Amino acid sequence: MTMTDDPLLSIRNLQTYFHTDDGVVKAVDGVSFDVDRGETVCIVGESGSGKSVTSESITQLIPIPPGEIVGGEVYFDGEDVTELSTGELQELRGGRIGHVFQNPQGALNPVYTVGYQIREAIDAHHDLSKAEARQRAIRLLEDVGIPEAATRIDDYPHEFSGGMKQRVVIAIALACEPDLLIADEPTTALDVTIEAQILDLLRDLQDEYDMSIVFITHDLGVVAEIADRVVVMYAGKVMETGSVEDIFENSAHPYTEALLECLPGQSNLEPIPGTLPSATDPPDGCRFHDRCEYATEECRVGDQPALSEIEDGHGVSCVHWQRGSDGLPEPTDVRGPVRSTGGER
Repeated sequence: MTMTDDPLLSIRNLQTYFHTDDGVVKAVDGVSFDVDRGETVCIVGESGSGKSVTSESITQLIPIPPGEIVGGEVYFDGEDVTELSTGELQELRGGRIGHVFQNPQGALNPVYTVGYQIREAIDAHHDLSKAEARQRAIRLLEDVGIPEAATRIDDYPHEFSGGMKQRVVIAIALACEPDLLIADEPTTALDVTIEAQILDLLRDLQDEYDMSIVFITHDLGVVAEIADRVVVMYAGKVMETGSVEDIFENSAHPYTEALLECLPGQSNLEPIPGTLPSATDPPDGCRFHDRCEYATEECRVGDQPALSEIEDGHGVSCVHWQRGSDGLPEPTDVRGPVRSTGGER
């Protein structure tokens, strides 16, 4: 099954559930968004929002069992990834789609040199001689800013700093010049200075390799630095989507606004009250309603509101996105136990 739309990646009503002893966890529950060619889309949200599971579902990296993609389509360059065979998925992973994960230490095998691990990624998709693969691996290390790459290619992971390890992981992800790079919290474990260097590197590599990026983060500061468009997720649902300007200058969902109020440097720093709803027994209506100061009875019944298009490319899942106009709800006090928006996954 194919589609004729232009986006490189198009996700439609994706549902990824996990079967546990406590019930079915609806980690991703009806997520839809597109990624155009050459753009960076950031998926942002609190811990438990489903952003990492969404990224892992693109190439079916979720553990099966207990995980299962129970519905929806994931189109990559017009082809539904959910219908691919195991062999076709293996060709896609590391070939046209590269992955960079949060922990570079866990992504690298300590008993092999970094050069061996890069060549392994090259050999999986290209028929090159050992010498040709080595030269390509050296070029990749140079591309990601490893000094003295021709020498360091024979070093082991423990001989690299955390930031340099992440550069090596990026080199492995770029080994086959992917069309799409999925980066799942790749800077969370790094200090602020190294984080800035990695973000600059990704922007430069995006231009050099002419690729799209899906970037997973809980940090809106990172989003402001790297995103073209943003998908805001909460409890397995998309709350708002739009350009980075839409999200930062014209946000329409109360959850997005609450995240922005948690940014360091805000004059009135406000943590989001309450906690995430149960993933096995989510509430009716909008999943954010019990933490939302604008919630009315309309927000507490039925299904999650469909994304309403405010303007071209800017959508919001809220029945009161025009709040503040005459007749719409004023904020109420919903303060309770406070939960930080920091964390991962």
